[in-house]
Amino acid sequence: MRLSRFFIDAPLSLGQHELPEAQAHYIGRVLRHTAGDAVQLFDGSGREYLGELIEVGKKNVRVELREVFDGQAESPLRVHLGQGLSRGERMDWAIQKATELGASQITPIVSERCEVRLKDERADKRMAHWRQVAISACEQCGRSVLPVLNAPVTLAEWLESCEAQLKLVLHPVAEPLTSHDKPASLAFLIGPEGGLSDAEVEQAKGAGFHAARLGPRVLRTETAPVVALSVAQQLWGDF
Repeated sequence: MRLSRFFIDAPLSLGQHELPEAQAHYIGRVLRHTAGDAVQLFDGSGREYLGELIEVGKKNVRVELREVFDGQAESPLRVHLGQGLSRGERMDWAIQKATELGASQITPIVSERCEVRLKDERADKRMAHWRQVAISACEQCGRSVLPVLNAPVTLAEWLESCEAQLKLVLHPVAEPLTSHDKPASLAFLIGPEGGLSDAEVEQAKGAGFHAARLGPRVLRTETAPVVALSVAQQLWGDF
C-alpha cells in the first residue's frame, strides 16, 4: 500500500502535532485513515517526516512524527516559467505540470492577447487555487520544496524583473534549444492561448531574451511548458 504523503503549511519537527483542519478533514473524512496508519509529511523546507496517526476524529487529527530525512533534491537547473495567463483548466494544467517537471518559480503573465483579467478578490481566489494545484502536484510527484508562485504581472513588469542566465521566449521561427550552452538558471516566456504578438516577442528580445523553438509544430499554451521544461531538464537538468 502506498504511503500517504501530505504538505503541511507550518514548520514541522519530531514529536506530536495536531494537523490543520483542512488536512484533518481530508485525512479522516475523505481518505478514511484511522489511528495507527503511517503517514509522510513535508513542510516545504526540503525535509520529510515519517510518523503515525495517533488520533483521528471528525474535526481533528493528531500525528506523531518519529523520523526526519532529506527530501527529494531539487533540479540543479533553476527554471522560472513566465506563463501567459489562460482560462480555467489550461492554467491549472500548466502550473501542475510545471511543478512536476521541476520549475522553481512560476509567474502568470498578462499580455496583449490574454482572454482572462483578474482583479482584487477574484485574483486572490485564483492565487489560492493555483497554490493548491502546486501543492497537490508536489504531494503526487515527491517534491519536497514548493515552487514559488508569483501573483500575475504584466509582460513589461516581468521582463524588467526577470533574472536568469539564459532567457528564452518560445517562438515558431527561431533557433532550437540545443543551440544554447548549459545555463545555471533559465527563464521561459510562453504566450497565452492567442500567443504573443510580434511586438511582444521583439519586446522580450529587447529585454535580453532569445527566441527559441521546440519543433516544427505550434503547441498549445498548456502543452508548451510541458515540452519546454522536459527538453530543458533533459539537456541541462536532472532527467
